Amino acid sequence: MLETLAALPASVRDVFDTVVTRNPHEPEFQQAVHEVLHSIAPVLDKHPQFVDGGILERIVEPERQIMFRVPWVDDAGRLQVNRGFRVQFSSVLGPYKGGLRFHPSVNLSIIKFLGFEQVFKNALTGQGIGGAKGGSDFDPHGRSDAEIMRFCQSFMSELYRHLGEHTDVPAGDIGVGAREIGYLFGQYRKITNRHESGMFTGKGVQWGGAEVRTEATGYGAVFFAQEMLGVKGDSLEGKRVAVSGSGNVAIYAIDKAYQLGATPVTASDSSGYIVDDAGIDLGLLRQVKEIDRERIHAYTAGRPNARFVAGRRPWEVPVDIAIPSATQNELDEADAHALIGGGVRAVAEGANMPSTPGAVAAFQNAGVLFGPGKAANAGGVATSALEMSQNASRQRWSFADSERKLHAIMKGVHDSAFEAAKRYGHEGDYVVGANSAGFERVAHAMLAQGVI
Repeated sequence: MLETLAALPASVRDVFDTVVTRNPHEPEFQQAVHEVLHSIAPVLDKHPQFVDGGILERIVEPERQIMFRVPWVDDAGRLQVNRGFRVQFSSVLGPYKGGLRFHPSVNLSIIKFLGFEQVFKNALTGQGIGGAKGGSDFDPHGRSDAEIMRFCQSFMSELYRHLGEHTDVPAGDIGVGAREIGYLFGQYRKITNRHESGMFTGKGVQWGGAEVRTEATGYGAVFFAQEMLGVKGDSLEGKRVAVSGSGNVAIYAIDKAYQLGATPVTASDSSGYIVDDAGIDLGLLRQVKEIDRERIHAYTAGRPNARFVAGRRPWEVPVDIAIPSATQNELDEADAHALIGGGVRAVAEGANMPSTPGAVAAFQNAGVLFGPGKAANAGGVATSALEMSQNASRQRWSFADSERKLHAIMKGVHDSAFEAAKRYGHEGDYVVGANSAGFERVAHAMLAQGVI
């Protein structure tokens, strides 16, 4: 995807060239760094102290990169070895915070891009948390509960020494749900002999988890889309919505879109997508993906008027709103033009960096409202920070209270991005706004704390 990157301003070009030289086989990380550097040139012009203080040179280099072997034994008694990662990018605003991803595609480049994005996303929430990401190339699909438990225990047996509620607080991500979090936390508790509820978020509500955490990323993306539309005097009421993916983010984006009067018509997985013009049957989708753990085409057996399109993505379906919620670079320039041709008005990224640079440029050139992932999908980590607060105070908030707090945080994220874009002469450009607002907060803290 790097061939579509725009030219960088001279003020940041040397920094990016160094990133490419030092990280030559990490295209996702390079892409994420390029996007931020391309956006913040106006900030650097206004705050030359950030350049003089070497903020750029430091902010693109993780504070710590951890890679380790994860040996475990499968149900057939065979030894398996995976690779584990934790990239602790920045702790200047608070303890490292970011999810763990278990998926065959995981490599150092992906973990670094996710950790880099997390720095600015977490800053935007205003919750006092740093940025990190981790995971493994382990694939939980098709594995028994016993195999997943053994893998998680081996993974945590190494990673535990780098974690703690005042140091680094992981959460879930792709392939890491309530089951995996339970096994990981249990092993941490056993090894350390400490019940630090606040050192892991996304826990079950029965043992320290927060209400709305499961729903938060999907809900937050829809709240962000609603805020963008509200600036234009519009709303989600009566709109057709395309959602990609069929995990937590997609399912709860569909749920909240319905609650706000929209009609979600698509969902997908790596095999293809379904389109249901009458509106996705959320109960059936949950049955197929969360209980039966089937591929997405199984949805059509219970919904005869829906259709499955193999090997394609849902962006060719005419809709008003798009919420890409599957994975990075899932929506390219051709997809963007298909959405534009189909009348899309707003795009809110539920996944991390799901739109390629060419797609983002196409949306912006066409006047489509575009909410980048570091702003639009900040609801998950924002609610994780709320979970940390509840754990620290031994409190429990209701679902309604937690959702109100989430909605207020997402409005704050939107407003911060909108105002920053306006302040730097790019009104309506949420990419510039989100990157600038997040970068400002991190950069000021880095200057204040010295060269560390």
